[in-house]
Amino acid sequence: MLTVEKIGGTSMSAFGDVLRHIMLHDKSRIYGRIYVVSAYSGVTNQLLEHKKTGEPGIYALFADGADYHAALDGLAVSLKKLNAGFAELGLPLDVADAFVDTRIGEVKKYLDAMHHVLASGYISRKDVLLAAREVLASIGESHSAFNSVEMLKANGVNAILLDLAGFHDDEAWSIDERIHNSFKGLDLANNVIVATGYTKGTEGIMREFDRGYSEVTFSKIAVELRPAEAVIHKEFHLSSADPNVVGLENAVVVGATNYDVADQLADVGMEAIHPKAAKPIELAGIAIRLKNTFEPDHPGTLITKDYVGERARVEMVTGSDKVTLVEIHDPSMVGTVGFDLGLMEIFCQHDISYILKATNANSIAHVLWESSVTPALIAELEARYEVVTVKPSAIVCAIGSNISIPGVLARAAQTLADAGVNVNCVSQTLRQVNMQFIIERGDYKKAIVALNQALCVNPGVPVPRA
Repeated sequence: MLTVEKIGGTSMSAFGDVLRHIMLHDKSRIYGRIYVVSAYSGVTNQLLEHKKTGEPGIYALFADGADYHAALDGLAVSLKKLNAGFAELGLPLDVADAFVDTRIGEVKKYLDAMHHVLASGYISRKDVLLAAREVLASIGESHSAFNSVEMLKANGVNAILLDLAGFHDDEAWSIDERIHNSFKGLDLANNVIVATGYTKGTEGIMREFDRGYSEVTFSKIAVELRPAEAVIHKEFHLSSADPNVVGLENAVVVGATNYDVADQLADVGMEAIHPKAAKPIELAGIAIRLKNTFEPDHPGTLITKDYVGERARVEMVTGSDKVTLVEIHDPSMVGTVGFDLGLMEIFCQHDISYILKATNANSIAHVLWESSVTPALIAELEARYEVVTVKPSAIVCAIGSNISIPGVLARAAQTLADAGVNVNCVSQTLRQVNMQFIIERGDYKKAIVALNQALCVNPGVPVPRA
């Protein structure tokens, strides 16, 4: 059975566990597996910028014309320190360290050439900087993939490195073309293939997907090879709620769900898989299995297109406390055809996609990511509309493939009330896969704990699906 499997950065940093629990765990299934690997945890943050805090990395130094050579030398030291931690797993340090030196040297040459082009003024600065991000991003995945192959070989496994970063060819291939051509002639049945999560392509994988690029590579390889399953290994199960919030003992493994639910999760920042990566796999009719790296015998959670739970239940409670409620109140709104079109045009100009929308006769409320609510946006809204209210908030959601349960909305609202949590805004569509509540930011964790306990851990007597 051929499988394409994605291994995230946190799991890659615990590579001894990856070997024991994934790659070498089932002796009857060593081969016929393609692994798409992320960079070790923290490496891409060092290269680009910290994903959560925004702290600048080497990319910012290049963009500002600062000393990126010294920063790359510091990165090489960090990567070699990571190498040293894998020596006991069979990683040949001389070979691995030489790879780091070679790749860092190649990157310096690329960036130096780009720096000269920028100085000439002949080419768009934006395009050059995007190219620099691409080159820098590729380092982490190439490093972890190279090491993985060397450690597999040290354990007696036939392993092939598929470095899709394209440093050693001059082919102007698209991402799909590079993947297609790279797999030509490979004996997949009798080898382990380790592919980089970064893929070089003429369209630029980061230009389209930014930090979600490794899952896009995983998706495109799966669509190319049509495996029995596409597997994602993470350091946790897909559970009813974040174990760090509700406690591991109260996190119920989901087990099975559908792509619609996965999209709902991604919409509030809890990505089972990047939505742009999931869609091609879904359309190809391939199931995705999410597994916990550290529990290899657990089947995990299977995501399919048509799954609907046999009984009505809330599968997950999730959300974010990094959102802002922006409400427009204007008496001229009532009865005005297309009133909200102007609002959507402003959002579009500011490159904003909203999470939730609720409306009445004179008001329209949108929930936006906090990071997208800029002074320029608010100033433009205030210049156009009578009253603009901006309120830092949290969103909590009750999600499931089959939550058409009479009374579940009432039960969720009552649970929040019993926990002392006031609901400022609420939304649910006819499809009934996601109930969304906007609450005070300080009540976020309290709300998640209460809803998970009431709707997932102790849901009461289930209502059969008609």
